[in-house]
Amino acid sequence: MIKPLLAATVSIALAACAGTPARPRPDSPLQPGALYPPASAPAAAPLLADPRALMVGLAESMIGQPYRFGGAAPGGFDCSGLVVYSASGAGIRVPRTAHEQLQAGDAVARRDVRAGDLVFMHLGRKNLHVGIAIDAERFVHAPSRRGFVRIDSLAAAPYAKGYLAARRLIVAP
Repeated sequence: MIKPLLAATVSIALAACAGTPARPRPDSPLQPGALYPPASAPAAAPLLADPRALMVGLAESMIGQPYRFGGAAPGGFDCSGLVVYSASGAGIRVPRTAHEQLQAGDAVARRDVRAGDLVFMHLGRKNLHVGIAIDAERFVHAPSRRGFVRIDSLAAAPYAKGYLAARRLIVAP
């Protein structure tokens, strides 16, 4: 008699749980009424990343790496070496030197610079410097001054005054 009564109680409790809508946890970013995906839902197939966004991400992941003349790998980068490293990691071929990179891809007007574009400038004693645009104002680069990969603004000195050109690399489909 106890087993049938226990089974009936469990069945009623489970039916009640199944009919109760899920409530988000207090720490959940979902709003009340939002649906949670079923626990058994298969993981979505990863989307192919935009190569330019991947290039920017790779360059940003090197922030803090030291400047090293001729460097093109973690442990030390020069400006064009950071571009080569980041582009190749995103599947984009680019020449090794800043002078050669200035001839790669298509010219872009300053007002049209976007993430993944190469930005070029003349800085002090340095003949040519290159960085990778994060957006229309910021770029990541490996300057010899202050000696590490970092983000700077194209609107700040000395970059605004030394700005020369921007190039958009051609990404093969």
